[in-house]
Amino acid sequence: MRTILITGPGGAGRTTVAAATALAAARRGTRTLVLSADRTDTLGTVLGAPTGGTPAETAPGLTAWRPDADDSFRADLLALQEQASAALDLLGSVRLDAEELTPLPGAEELALLRALRDAAASDTFDLLVVDLPPAPRALALLALPEQLRRYLRRLLPAERQAARALRPVLGRLAGVPMPTERLYETAARWDVDLAAVQRAVDDPATTVRLVAEPGPYGADTVRSAATGLALRGLRTDALIANRVLPDASPDTWLAGLAAQQRKALDEWRDAWGRAHGVHEVPHLGRDPRGTEDLAVLPVPTAGDAPGTPGTPGTPVWPVVDRLADDGVLVWHIPLPGAIREELDLVRRGDELVVTAGQFRRIVALPSALRRCAVDGASLREGELRVRFAPDPDLWPRTQ
Repeated sequence: MRTILITGPGGAGRTTVAAATALAAARRGTRTLVLSADRTDTLGTVLGAPTGGTPAETAPGLTAWRPDADDSFRADLLALQEQASAALDLLGSVRLDAEELTPLPGAEELALLRALRDAAASDTFDLLVVDLPPAPRALALLALPEQLRRYLRRLLPAERQAARALRPVLGRLAGVPMPTERLYETAARWDVDLAAVQRAVDDPATTVRLVAEPGPYGADTVRSAATGLALRGLRTDALIANRVLPDASPDTWLAGLAAQQRKALDEWRDAWGRAHGVHEVPHLGRDPRGTEDLAVLPVPTAGDAPGTPGTPGTPVWPVVDRLADDGVLVWHIPLPGAIREELDLVRRGDELVVTAGQFRRIVALPSALRRCAVDGASLREGELRVRFAPDPDLWPRTQ
């Protein structure tokens, strides 16, 4: 199944573009599901039909789903309370009732991740369109599965579970309680769930589309988001300039806004046009409501954007062998929009910590680079190139 993730600055019309993209695909005969995590039913307002916790068909071939974060949060917390019942009873704790539970901040995003996982595992749909939160929150959300799995592996290494028969003895020797079997089982279950979400996000058929109004604020957000998405290894296949005003207007105020938009569009085409394509969606003079309005918006469909999805086995960050010419291996890390002064690299064991502005990712080094030392790095044409020189003590010797 193809997945299109849609994000951008807050208020840029992400939900409208997501709904229009999903509707266009459905009208081409593609079985399409559109997801949104918005607590208010903005998606339903745009589609002209209410959406909620149960997937519902809003147009022929188009299903909309807005997962219920409240129900999901209550179910999770009540399940955790039940699992920890023995400890809670020992402490004399008073149990919480479902009626008194209200979701904490972030519950909508977690519900969306679960829905994305379930939808990706289903064979009911051919296309999944996801209306993500605004760009900064969306990037944090997409990074969450990988980060949580890393934390679990560090805190509860799976290999230590093999010594579960020795835990009572070790506990007596150490004088402190050892992790219980249930704790490891819970961690393993979480890891499986997180891995399923991560596979859906990292799938080669998953791409991202950025939606923004052309202008200074939109330009800054697009640059930052493109860098953050690339650092996550996600492919951006289109930049959608939304609510573009007509060039010709007798009104000097509107003409000034249109000129500002046109300047931003020209800059976007120079910076992003070749790699991603810049698609203009004109302002309708009103907020789009219902399928008739959505149908006239010229959004790129699933197959229109120039950035084609990758194929399984194709590395997003390739390692280029330049041993014969320069004596190094070069790791190419695409970082469009990155600024040299905001970049930082730290080698830590078999991992590389990459920081680009407000974004950071810890990635495992490919096997060949683990036997090398960092020899330098450079930023060229939106690509970070990290040079690695073979370590004589670790590199295989030639005859």
